Amino acid sequence: MTRTRKTAKTVGQKPSQRAAPVARSPRTKSEKQALASVVLERLQAEYPDAHCELDHRNAFELLCATILSAQCTDARVNMVTPALFAAYPTAEALSRAPLEHVEELVRTTGFFRAKAKSLVGMAQRLVALHGGKVPRTIAELVPLPGVGRKTANVILGNAFDINEGIVVDTHVQRLVRRFGLTREPDPIAIERALMPLFPREAWAQLSHLLIWHGRRVCGARKPACGACILADVCASADLLTD
Repeated sequence: MTRTRKTAKTVGQKPSQRAAPVARSPRTKSEKQALASVVLERLQAEYPDAHCELDHRNAFELLCATILSAQCTDARVNMVTPALFAAYPTAEALSRAPLEHVEELVRTTGFFRAKAKSLVGMAQRLVALHGGKVPRTIAELVPLPGVGRKTANVILGNAFDINEGIVVDTHVQRLVRRFGLTREPDPIAIERALMPLFPREAWAQLSHLLIWHGRRVCGARKPACGACILADVCASADLLTD
C-alpha cells in the first residue's frame, strides 16, 4: 500500500507548485542547524544593509505595495505606488476609490483588475473592522482581500518588527532547497521547516538576506556558484556548476 505524504496546513498561505527535488538527501537536524548558522552569519556579513525593497512610509503603504508585488518586480511596484499613495494616502480614501481609477493606476503591475479589487476590498475591510488601521496579527491580516500568510509575514516583520513567521517567496524557496536545509516542496512546509533552524529575532531579516542573495548571485537559471560565499557548504553547488 502506497502512503501519501500529508502537507501541513498553515493559516492563510497556499501551497505553490511543486518544486524540483534538491540535489542531496536531507541532512540530520544537527547538520541542518549548523548549516543554518553558517548561512545566516555569512549572509549577514555579505549584505549588512539587506532590507525590504518595496518603498513605503507606513504599514498601510507596505500592505498595498505587497499586494501589488504578486507576479511583479519590486522595481515596477515602486514606479506605480507614488501615484497610488498620492491619490489614496489612507485606507479611508482607498475604500472610497472608484475601481476603474485604481485599475488604471496599477495597470502596469499585471493582473491589474484583480489587484485593484483586492486593494479597494482590503481598504474597505480595514475601515469596517479595524478603524482604518493595519492589524498586527496574522489571524487578522489573512482574511483581508489579497493577503495570505506570506504577505502577513511581510507586514508584521517589516512594519511592526514582529517575527511571527518567515516570508517564503520564490527566492527563499529556491535557495533553502539548494542549500539542503529542506526538501519540502511548498511554502507552508518550508516555513515550518526553517523556523526551528534560525533564531526568531532573525526571521524577518533572513528573508531579506536570502532574497538579496537570490537576486544578486543565486539566480533561478544561471546561479553564479563561482562567486557565491556559500558554495563550499551548498548541497547543490557541484550539480549547478556541471
